[in-house]
Amino acid sequence: MSDQLSIAGTALEYFHVCAFFNSRDEEYDVLAPFFAQGVQQGEKNVHIVDPCLMDEHRARLSAAGIDTSRCEACGLLEILPWRKAYLDEHGVFDKDHMLATLDAMATSAPDGAYRRLRIMGNMAWALHGGAATPEKLIEYEAEVNDVLSRNRQPAVCVYDVSKLSGAMMMDLLRTHPLTIVGGVVQENPFYTPPAQMLQELRAREQAAPSTA
Repeated sequence: MSDQLSIAGTALEYFHVCAFFNSRDEEYDVLAPFFAQGVQQGEKNVHIVDPCLMDEHRARLSAAGIDTSRCEACGLLEILPWRKAYLDEHGVFDKDHMLATLDAMATSAPDGAYRRLRIMGNMAWALHGGAATPEKLIEYEAEVNDVLSRNRQPAVCVYDVSKLSGAMMMDLLRTHPLTIVGGVVQENPFYTPPAQMLQELRAREQAAPSTA
């Protein structure tokens, strides 16, 4: 039987998922079984989380039946703080570096010691502290589609609904072919192909009034 790839009982046909949650309890209720499924199938989980919540993240995975110590020791689970992935040493988002990092991770999965790579990124870093402009975030979310589709590896971007404006949520929807809202997986009718989305972002930038 072939390996399964599903979230909340729905088989995945796309590899870039935007997950909107109202609470951390809801987030783990939906995603912990997805992580556990990967471990059971000998696949690697890479989770990029708030450095202040890494211990809590491990505890929640353990509560879901994942042997976090064993999985981290054998390489089936890697938990990274934001500054070892999205952010540089100054706490600033480096889009090109992150895309290259993901590409390298995803490319190595089929030939390494695990069958598939399951990536989860908590995106709260982008919504406070000036780490990235909204435009850079949306540009990244559009471009990462090509990386994930080319390598056929799944990634879930986690957002707290309460932290998003209506305009930001719409742009995020447009950069993800699959969404999770209210714990339900849905094919996204608002999804816009990366080339078209990037062209629109450039047009917005050109149309923006100069602050000089």
